[in-house]
Amino acid sequence: MKIKQLFSGDTDNTFIQFFRYVFVGGFAFVVDYGIMTALVELCRFDPVIAATISFVAGLLVNYSLSTFWIFKNSKIKNRLAEFAAFAAVGVVGLGINAAIIWLFEEILASKLIFGTLLPQDKYYLVGKLVSTVIVFIWNFAGRKFIIFDKNKD
Repeated sequence: MKIKQLFSGDTDNTFIQFFRYVFVGGFAFVVDYGIMTALVELCRFDPVIAATISFVAGLLVNYSLSTFWIFKNSKIKNRLAEFAAFAAVGVVGLGINAAIIWLFEEILASKLIFGTLLPQDKYYLVGKLVSTVIVFIWNFAGRKFIIFDKNKD
């Protein structure tokens, strides 16, 4: 495999698609996090409302870049339905994220599984790290195998 293949041209290679998804997901995260922070810190939005708005912005960026650079062949021919399915995978990921953070914050923190290494009020940070990896894999796999297909018409 040549380095150029990682960055240019259409591909059905799962490794190359995953490699590209790291960049797309990372950029979408920067957009999401940046907008949320700006809305809260500069515009004084409620954090939950800001996070909702920024999630949608990140989702739009992720969808646009994913369909332009990573996934070319959709099982769904209607673009609106394709976007709805793409968003649904993301919303499931959001639910997984919330559940994992809740698990760390509400269940594991009370058991002090990290002993004195981590204060109880910081367990959500470890939960966020764990959930980021799991949700990233879910989003890639869900979008690749549920929505997009390597087989051309």
